[in-house]
Amino acid sequence: MIQWVHLMGAAAVAAVGTNDIAARIAQARPHPRLLWPASGDAELRARIAADEHLARAWAAVTNASKRMLNEPPIRYEKEGRRLLSRSQEALHRVLHLAMTARLGGDERHARRAMAEMAAAAAMPDWNPSHFLDTAEMTLALAIGYDWLHDRLPASDLALVRTAIERHGLAPYLGAAQPPGWERGRNNWTQVCHAGMVAGALALLEHDRTRAAHVVARALAGLPNSMRVYDPDGNYPEGPGYWIYGTSFNVILIAMLETALGTDFGLAERPGFRNAADYLLHTRGPSGLVFNYADCSERAGGFVPAVLWFAARTQRPELLWWTERDWPRAAAEFERGPTGRDRLFGLGLLWSSRSARASEPAHRAWHGRGENPLAIYRSSWRDPGALYLAVKGGTPSASHAHMDIGSFVLEAGGVRWSVDPGPQNYHDLERRGFGLWDMRQTGDRWKLFRYHNRGHSTLVVNGAAQRVNSFAPITEFEARPDGMTAVVDMSDTYRDHLRTARRRFTVRNNREVEIADELVGGPDAARVRWGLVTRAALHADGVLSAQGRRLRIAVRSPAGARLERWPAEKPETEYDAPNPGLGVVGFIAEIGANETSHWSVVLSYEPSPR
Repeated sequence: MIQWVHLMGAAAVAAVGTNDIAARIAQARPHPRLLWPASGDAELRARIAADEHLARAWAAVTNASKRMLNEPPIRYEKEGRRLLSRSQEALHRVLHLAMTARLGGDERHARRAMAEMAAAAAMPDWNPSHFLDTAEMTLALAIGYDWLHDRLPASDLALVRTAIERHGLAPYLGAAQPPGWERGRNNWTQVCHAGMVAGALALLEHDRTRAAHVVARALAGLPNSMRVYDPDGNYPEGPGYWIYGTSFNVILIAMLETALGTDFGLAERPGFRNAADYLLHTRGPSGLVFNYADCSERAGGFVPAVLWFAARTQRPELLWWTERDWPRAAAEFERGPTGRDRLFGLGLLWSSRSARASEPAHRAWHGRGENPLAIYRSSWRDPGALYLAVKGGTPSASHAHMDIGSFVLEAGGVRWSVDPGPQNYHDLERRGFGLWDMRQTGDRWKLFRYHNRGHSTLVVNGAAQRVNSFAPITEFEARPDGMTAVVDMSDTYRDHLRTARRRFTVRNNREVEIADELVGGPDAARVRWGLVTRAALHADGVLSAQGRRLRIAVRSPAGARLERWPAEKPETEYDAPNPGLGVVGFIAEIGANETSHWSVVLSYEPSPR
């Protein structure tokens, strides 16, 4: 047995009910018990036979698993400081091969899954210095061990068990100090606890005390990362990391329920219970997401965790995107693996037989919390609907950018105001760039895409926004034909301005006014108003893209002249190119202690029929 040390205080363990955990561990269900107990096999087969989406998804899983039979097992290949892509590949393969072996009965898939686990077991480590890698690899082998427990010989089970203990649990339990992620507030806490709980529960017959200890630490630490959803389900790290962190949070909850019969109340936390509202609203009519923070605008798509939320809360409107994404995702899944589809098969486990999407009742949404949002769309059914998503918050949040007061805008199927998104982490890190230096003078803010000059907001005296500031959304009103939201950015710009309030008003489902109330500080300030866009600017104040037109009218300050500053070429040796990107806006001066009211109106002009 691996030796481990007790790292939690007695009070912390008691607070999460150590005796209850131990009792649940003692009465744990037999294998398979992680996510998919044996009692679910017949019911899942019946649902697949009765549901076209499930039948298509199951066909994709079986066809993809057949393709995997001829692929070589995973290899130990790090990219910079990360093994993560290899861990994700292992999870993709083991989960789907084991699912196919279990539900389809083909032992070739069980043997192939074992070959994958043996390759992982032979690795020198699972890269605990970047613990996400360790967590995902541990989850992969825990699922394979559990789901194939009755199909693998004792020698294979022993090999996998030793690998989980040595490469997965030991780096966590044997650490001299608790890792920073254990009680963190971001996706690391969710992913890493899920991996450790999976490993401990898979092997609980071999060490029940260890399993109880790992579960207790998860129950003590995970609520810190779950509080960030309070009170509305808003997630501060952006849609991409919502998909990552929330999916693994759901996995952890589902494992506790299937193995121990309870999740100890985790799923009933009010903010987390509403988490799927966030993913529903942060996706625009075009299918692109509101990609603030380190998020690509194409981060949306099929997310199995949404099926879990919809079934759990009995809210079919949460499936609005899922129902149309699932068939496309199944086709893509068959063509080959990506890092995003490693959890695809969990959709089969979490779907509800009777669930069919209904149109969401609300077209506006206000998410409070660390990075507050205000979102409005004119229609759920029209792909050309007007869509406005506005952001307050702080650059100090996990994965955040200096995007306070920024927004994305869609109309006519075109995204007019865009967020450039993140840069490749590895490319920057291997060149010695301090991407994670989030101090006010840190490297992170030297990048165009991360600085406020790369977002549709204000730049004052060319300076960066204040990292440790916070901008609340102080007003929010939803109407049948629009929305009003006010972001108070005064703290964000207080080094240069006394007051900075930005009011967004949507009128008649086609016009957006951005009104800035600015009060100068002790010295005059030079302020750039900017809209980051891929559209062309014409002399008549019209933006054009994809055959569509958006009029941009500067009503004040008087005399402001619109320009388009190109942003395609990198500003520094570290910046990535931004094909087709530019910033449309103007520059004006705010006098010392002067109050100025700016107004810019964006009006979509439908093409004549």
